[in-house]
Amino acid sequence: MLANTHPDGNPLKALPTAPLKVKVVVATRETQDRFFTNTATGRSLALQNIPGVEVVLVPENREGLSAVYNRAIEASRGDPALLIFMHDDIHLCDFYWADQAAAALARFHIAGIAGNKRRVPHQPSWAFLDTKFTWDNFDNLSGIVGEGNGFPPKGLSIFGPPGQEVKLLDGLMLIAHSDTLIAHDLRFDERFDFNFYDLDFCRQAEMKNLKMGTWPLSVVHESTGNFLSQSWREGYRKYIAKWGA
Repeated sequence: MLANTHPDGNPLKALPTAPLKVKVVVATRETQDRFFTNTATGRSLALQNIPGVEVVLVPENREGLSAVYNRAIEASRGDPALLIFMHDDIHLCDFYWADQAAAALARFHIAGIAGNKRRVPHQPSWAFLDTKFTWDNFDNLSGIVGEGNGFPPKGLSIFGPPGQEVKLLDGLMLIAHSDTLIAHDLRFDERFDFNFYDLDFCRQAEMKNLKMGTWPLSVVHESTGNFLSQSWREGYRKYIAKWGA
């Protein structure tokens, strides 16, 4: 089911030579049983139940996502896998999402649903230019995300054509081979819990010359984010303190 091909122009280090299992890494505040009945991601995974897909679930979670994701990376050190880091409020509307994830990694080292082809100083999100939440020019954005509580979605956020190389990805879904992350010593910074972990991760990947891009994988996302909450403001402060801009 899964392809393993070198991305054009930037071959992976320690690229696996055999098809990999898929590990979907999800943290939720729900119990394990209620995750599969009460969350969008859980219901999608229970319905499809694709062979070769393992759900790495952290139920009743109170940890930051970075810590959860890092444990999954380390657990894959002797058990290589295509890792999909996913929020628990995502409706998977593509029956071939596992194959699409593999196809994305035939072109990019790290892939996602939506992102920005550029990065600017003091950027508070992949899509916005400043803390007034000024949208970047749509010529710089890439990807499509459904918004709402199911399918059909209430609307589509059409940012731009997918399949584009980007510098920043939205953290609702991040896709990478475990061996790529381990070979390049790339981890999530655990000072970022539920905010800015994705921007920080992408900036680390950029410094390591890893190729990132968006992919046409159909999802509906229930959340619109928690911009300007106290935790978001603290995350932004730590993000700017780390990177300087």
